[in-house]
Amino acid sequence: MLTMDVVQLRFYVAAPMALINHRFQLTSRPVGLVKRSDFTYSEAPVADPGEGEVTVKVRYLSLDPAMRGWMNDAKSYVPPVGLGEVMRAQGIGEVIASADPKFPVGEQVLGLFGVQEYATLKTKGLRKVDPKAAPLPVYLSVLGMTGMTAYFGLLDVGQPKPGETVVVSGAAGATGMVVGQIAKIKGCRAVGIAGGSEKCDYLVKELGFDAAIDYKSQDVKAGLKANAPDGIHVYFDNVGGDILDAALSKLARHARVVICGAVSQYNTTEGAKGPANYLSLLINRARMEGFIVFDYAERYGEAARELAGWVAAGKLKSREQIVKGLDTFPESLLKLFRGENTGKLVLEV
Repeated sequence: MLTMDVVQLRFYVAAPMALINHRFQLTSRPVGLVKRSDFTYSEAPVADPGEGEVTVKVRYLSLDPAMRGWMNDAKSYVPPVGLGEVMRAQGIGEVIASADPKFPVGEQVLGLFGVQEYATLKTKGLRKVDPKAAPLPVYLSVLGMTGMTAYFGLLDVGQPKPGETVVVSGAAGATGMVVGQIAKIKGCRAVGIAGGSEKCDYLVKELGFDAAIDYKSQDVKAGLKANAPDGIHVYFDNVGGDILDAALSKLARHARVVICGAVSQYNTTEGAKGPANYLSLLINRARMEGFIVFDYAERYGEAARELAGWVAAGKLKSREQIVKGLDTFPESLLKLFRGENTGKLVLEV
């Protein structure tokens, strides 16, 4: 006689599948920029879900600078990806087989699926998304971890006040574009630092930044002096290196420096370059603080509601740059480190 659990299991699991999964496994620790040879592109049968699991057909993957750090065998805020493991990545996909009644077949879900076509995993940590409310890639961008990173980093760590000047580096990237827009929503002056006139025009003309500094053709210090004449009250750093030093030299009294990332340093083979102008923190009684968005997990709901409200009201815009094909993963990831993306970089599987 079947137990209720078995009856439920059979009800929620789709018909047996004979599917083949393609995936990228990390097989060597990159030195400098990531290379295709650092991975093995392999295939394996798709596993059926066990109790409390689902099988997801992955549709979109988030490409993030942090992925480069996850490949290093070094202490960090999360364990490194192990050699032989599927490369870690957040994604969105459709449940095609389920052994959990809370996640029926056909549900669109967001989770840590890895760089692969199919993922069979526990449902803990999965989040349902509504494709009718917004296009799926937006849930990897403004309405996802990217938007939450900007939200908590700026509002909780940076603590901007109306009338203050907020400067953000990597401003045309996934997080930077959201930071500047939230700054404007909160009544601040928003100044972005980006590479190239096209990106700078996008910040000012489309996203409503007050000014943009092109680090490729302008002197960043001179640009900061001109566009933040009273000094920088909040500096949101995504790049590190020389641009961080330039911003430190222009801090206002009691400024807050938010360390979100350091994309200019992730591929160095000579060790990360620290700030030379750190004494500005002392002189200006300023504060510099790093943060990790995962620390705010209990408040994700709060951020999601407010971000969605701003999007619905037309106060917060989003741009996703979509590249196609799972097999292009190594080369597509490099766009982040070559400054070839505007907005959120997403891989369509």
